[in-house]
Amino acid sequence: MPRSRQVSIAAPMLAVVVLAAALAACGSSAPGAGPATPVSTGSSASPSPSATPTASATATTSPSPTSLDTDVPAGFRATSVTFVSTKETFVLGTAPGHGAVVLRSRNRGVSWTRLVAPSVDIGWPQSQDGRATGVWGIRFATATHGFVFGKGLWETTDGGARWTHVAAPPGSLLSLAAIDGQVLALVQPVPSSQTATLLRRPLAGGSWTKISTANVYTPGGDPTDLISTQAGTAAVLVRGGVLVTTDGGLTSHTYRVPSAPSFSPVAVAATSAGSLALLDVDGYAAGSAKRLVYVSADGGVSWTRTGPPTWVADPFTIAGGSPTTLLVGAASGASLLYRSIDGGHAWERALLYGDGGAGWADLGFTTPTDVVVVHGPVDSAKNSYGRPGQLMLSSNGGATWQVVAF
Repeated sequence: MPRSRQVSIAAPMLAVVVLAAALAACGSSAPGAGPATPVSTGSSASPSPSATPTASATATTSPSPTSLDTDVPAGFRATSVTFVSTKETFVLGTAPGHGAVVLRSRNRGVSWTRLVAPSVDIGWPQSQDGRATGVWGIRFATATHGFVFGKGLWETTDGGARWTHVAAPPGSLLSLAAIDGQVLALVQPVPSSQTATLLRRPLAGGSWTKISTANVYTPGGDPTDLISTQAGTAAVLVRGGVLVTTDGGLTSHTYRVPSAPSFSPVAVAATSAGSLALLDVDGYAAGSAKRLVYVSADGGVSWTRTGPPTWVADPFTIAGGSPTTLLVGAASGASLLYRSIDGGHAWERALLYGDGGAGWADLGFTTPTDVVVVHGPVDSAKNSYGRPGQLMLSSNGGATWQVVAF
């Protein structure tokens, strides 16, 4: 079964089926920025610093802002999204005849402006020839300071007017997050490896410092979801459990996770300043899997198993706007979103696309009720596989959704 963003398998749009409940009332407001007050999650230990050598930064050859057509190119499709306020958002994608394209909206997706983008194509960590190519993620710390990442790292400090190709650790930058004046990055040295290195760098610039070795699962999901941030807390699956930091990685603590002998955790979400949710799965076969959800109300110190979900397709990512409102993304023969409003004890199917398993990217809450996701993110230059690349918003915790027009 095709899974999310595997470029070796084409995933054209088939008949789209959306649940009646999901179409009854579309959300009208875009996600916003959540609270950013860090809290303690217990004892924290400073990682042993390990500076990573980096190369000198080089300027891109992007066109000047005055010469760029600010209209959205025809056929634009999204691959990644980042919000910096309730109204302002940046989207990375591509269009026929273009490489990477960056768009900005200052009115919750009502209208869009094309910005300068790094001179690079859209790509995916595991391409057909086994080499990581292009870029697949975008993150902004503020309305002016942002990053485009993938096979390389590009940075802007003027809201996307100009980009600089900056020094980064060798390998593929699977996921990146800017939080508490720091930049966190998961770097995979070898394509298809099941491990990566979690590093940090000051947002203002400087060398990269190793924090931990991480376990990564990307075949069924989007790598940009591997670092979860919420309310000043960042959580990442690493060797030995879940790494939690409340100061951008300057200090951190790794907590053991519950796991049956044949189960393994594949995704974690920070759901509030002191709460986490964990997705644990087993038996990836025939488009379905055994799966468990655990929640922690004390930042990972202890875990509680929730009710047994009844899901179809392979779950690969989890997000939460609060300890009670959770979403899980799954993909196999179709793409599905599941929703719980009681902390994971009961689940309902919130959204279904019969698309062959195009999957999701950047599923996340930016307030307790505002949610964003990219359905069928583009994963190749010029979107050669014809993926939908739809930006979708919800303003009621994922109960209903609207497709945003570019």
